[in-house]
Amino acid sequence: MAKQHRVVWDGNMAASQAMRQAQIDVVAAYPITPSTPIVQNYSQFVADGEVEGEFVMVESEHSAMSACVGAAAGGGRVATATSSQGYALMVEVIYQASGMRLPIVMNVVNRALAAPLNIHGDHSDMYLGRDAGWINLVANNPQEAYDLCLCAFKIAEDMRVRLPVAVNQDGFLVSHTAEVGEHLEDADAYGFVGDYTAHNPMLDPAKPVTYGAQTEGEWHYEHKMRQNYALVNAVPVVEEVLKAYSQLSGRDYAPVECYQTEDADELIICMGSVVGTTTMTVDRLRKAGRKVGMVAIRLWRPFPKEALAAAIKNAKSIAVLDRSCPMGTTGALYNETAAVMVENDKSANLINYIYGLGGRDTTTEHLEGIFDDAAECTKAGKRVKPIIQTINLRGKSLSFYE
Repeated sequence: MAKQHRVVWDGNMAASQAMRQAQIDVVAAYPITPSTPIVQNYSQFVADGEVEGEFVMVESEHSAMSACVGAAAGGGRVATATSSQGYALMVEVIYQASGMRLPIVMNVVNRALAAPLNIHGDHSDMYLGRDAGWINLVANNPQEAYDLCLCAFKIAEDMRVRLPVAVNQDGFLVSHTAEVGEHLEDADAYGFVGDYTAHNPMLDPAKPVTYGAQTEGEWHYEHKMRQNYALVNAVPVVEEVLKAYSQLSGRDYAPVECYQTEDADELIICMGSVVGTTTMTVDRLRKAGRKVGMVAIRLWRPFPKEALAAAIKNAKSIAVLDRSCPMGTTGALYNETAAVMVENDKSANLINYIYGLGGRDTTTEHLEGIFDDAAECTKAGKRVKPIIQTINLRGKSLSFYE
């Protein structure tokens, strides 16, 4: 295991330090709350001569991702950061980046989407880009924001993948919350990420070609299916990189994290900063003799179906937490879980909870209430609660459609 140093970092500093250690060629960015400190910190590293790459300030987030696309196509190691409305403005070019198979790394500090305007954290922006063809990792705390950012470069640049990677962390709850953590020495961190050799860079003055040309029905289908094939088959590469990083750092990571699941009758499935609160809740209820557990999703895209199926195989009732308001349907994580259950002939009582919108607090008391709801379903042998509910809505627990 490599030598490490103890530090007190928030999630933004953790991400920016990982970017510094990866020795990026180009960072193009436009600041937006709550991700601004990531690029601000990085610009300071540039000003202080700690990195040799270029830092490009642009006029919008759309331009930031456009600059990243150009730099990556030219063969550079490239990264950026954004949040919320900035992410939304990037979306057009986010699809271009994945469609062109460019290994860009983007730290997304998750924040609610307007309207109404809100600067605090939920998963609206992460859900907005879930089908954009990017690999999406989810960090639950500042330590993971650092670790997963380093892993993201190695995953994206692997020739079996060659796809952009987003590392998500909850706005303010992770990005601005300082915790004790550990970081690798610069040489070890860079040694793990490795030198970047741009195999067949798209933009080569000696071999001029056209990219981004129009394709209609006779070719578009093949392009998108090959892209999706690469994304779906990235799961083993993600697992391989996370395992290698665990051996280096001593911190174990997997696409799906299981906590007290083996004998659990009731499970909560969640991702993001609520994972820590849920872990505490499980511990409290376990001491009271309750068979409860938690499943945390660390790999949002491609969705780790097989790992989730194995994690929930023994549960009788499952509560799925979505930190984004589902317009006209149930939550996205709930829908993914339901699909996994159908595909694996798994029968369990399934309930969806919408929580934490716009930074609303979610406490251990709320989570205990969810486990209580799940236990009622287990006892009755069927779902006895509304299929979708909200928690912490002015101190009440209401049916979503109430």
